[in-house]
Amino acid sequence: MAVEQQNEVKIQKMEENKENRIDESLGLEILQIIKDSQQQHGLRHGDYQRYRGYCSRRLRRLRKTLGFKMGNRHKFTGKKVTVELLSDNRHLLLVLMEAERAWSYAMQLKQEANTEPRKRFHLLARLRKAAKHGEQLEKLCESPRVDAKTKLEAQAYTAYLNGMVQFELQEWKSAMEAFNKCKTIYEKLASAFTEEQAVLYHQRVEEISPNIRYCAYNIGDQNAINDLMQMRLSAGGGGGMMAEKLEALITQTRAKQAAVMSEVEWRGRTVPVKIDKARIFLLGLADNEAAIIQADNEETKERLYESLLAECRDTIQAVREELRTDVKQRERAAEGADGGKVSNLQYLHSYLTYIKLWTVVRRNESMAHALQAKLKEPQTDENKRGPRPQDLIRLYDIILQSLAELSSLQGLEEDHTFQKEIALKTLVYKAYRCFYIAQSYVLVKKWSEALVLYERVLKYTREVQSKAKSLNNSLKDLPDVQELIAEVNAEKYSLQAAAILDTEDVAEVPPQQQIKDATPLSDRLDSFQIDPSLLSKQPNLVQFPPDFQPIPCKPLFFDLALNHVAFPPLDDKVEQKGKGGITGYFRGFFGFGS
Repeated sequence: MAVEQQNEVKIQKMEENKENRIDESLGLEILQIIKDSQQQHGLRHGDYQRYRGYCSRRLRRLRKTLGFKMGNRHKFTGKKVTVELLSDNRHLLLVLMEAERAWSYAMQLKQEANTEPRKRFHLLARLRKAAKHGEQLEKLCESPRVDAKTKLEAQAYTAYLNGMVQFELQEWKSAMEAFNKCKTIYEKLASAFTEEQAVLYHQRVEEISPNIRYCAYNIGDQNAINDLMQMRLSAGGGGGMMAEKLEALITQTRAKQAAVMSEVEWRGRTVPVKIDKARIFLLGLADNEAAIIQADNEETKERLYESLLAECRDTIQAVREELRTDVKQRERAAEGADGGKVSNLQYLHSYLTYIKLWTVVRRNESMAHALQAKLKEPQTDENKRGPRPQDLIRLYDIILQSLAELSSLQGLEEDHTFQKEIALKTLVYKAYRCFYIAQSYVLVKKWSEALVLYERVLKYTREVQSKAKSLNNSLKDLPDVQELIAEVNAEKYSLQAAAILDTEDVAEVPPQQQIKDATPLSDRLDSFQIDPSLLSKQPNLVQFPPDFQPIPCKPLFFDLALNHVAFPPLDDKVEQKGKGGITGYFRGFFGFGS
């Protein structure tokens, strides 16, 4: 009876816990869950297929954990999550993962549809499927057991998926309404929580904003194109599915403006531009350069540089194909070679090549500035590889290679001012390259090589200062050599001190570079020499014992007056010894007669 009573008590407790669990409000961090899952399982690199596989595996685990079986191995029986079954927040997560799986498959098909247009129909079907699961999640969240925050997030998530469907169908007004609803909900959620919790909602709003502006532009708002181009500067703006549409829209807008552009002027020569691709590129060149200047971080700046270079390469290829097909141009080029002037099309090709090469120089210089800042920062994590001087050397090698190509552009061989400017820029970047080569030698404790390279840097900077007097305008967009000179002088003193203090330097310095001088250190304090004997047990600091030196000796005094002195007689003072015999002897012995 006691055992039965214990079992009854256990059953009652289980029923009470179940009722309490049902009564408790259910909650799900929808946006946090999907963002973490996407970043950890492929979407950081745009791999939607990997993320879809993750969603499928997680769905299988959830169904197994919840006992939510869809039939058996022989027969499939469809089963949906209903409000009555809603007893755990994992039921909401189940529907959310179904929507994410359909959405990721649609994005995968979106990438494949660029080469296989038929997959666009499958793409739309999967997007509709994802929106359907989103609506199911929203209906489940209408249950009184679900908290208010989860309800709002479910509404925003459903609005986002519906907006994506309408966006692909080019129903701009409906898509804009759905995206605005999603944006409004996330903004209100962001205002209701702390700043740390609101960061995720603000990021979502920034992702949706380009879609809203694009829809507004297609509806008829011409001012939206300016907002889109500003959003293109941010790393998040115009990403994902919007990237291609935004680039196409900007190209289309420039193409309309390029119809009135007919010529371009460069270095005192006006060249007609008849190729449409070149017109579009040259028209957007100023906007691209302004966007690079306004970029907030190095990652955005590098992305804009790469975009500009890719567009420039395509334009150069179009001009090059035009050169190949123009047979008459070849004849004019042969005649122009005698006269020293190239054709307009060839000069346009040189101008575009100049833009490409100078953009490469600016991009590498920007990367070098970022690496220099990181190089000066203290290394906190020893296991993590930090920047090294070798990385900067490689960047300056590319810069010098681009400058060498600039000096050999066709049509500019006789432009002496241009050639002098390129030579001056080459000297500046050679100085910086030589400086970081010296830094790399310092790291391996090759003091002599580093010291010689520092002297070479100072030589380059002196040449730059002497040649820059006639080309003042050429130094505006170049690094300041005065800062380099000050840094080199400081490094030289540090190098000399490190060479003296380093005890392992003797074995690393080549024998022919070591100074073999018997002069002690006290006699050569004004000159720097690497002397291994200073680190030994018997350093040659001073000469010991010191050499004899002539000094004034003690004077000698000679008594010259002695020869001219007459001494008084002393006869009365001298005792006269009398003559006595043996009697006198004994008398003296015994004391008599004294």
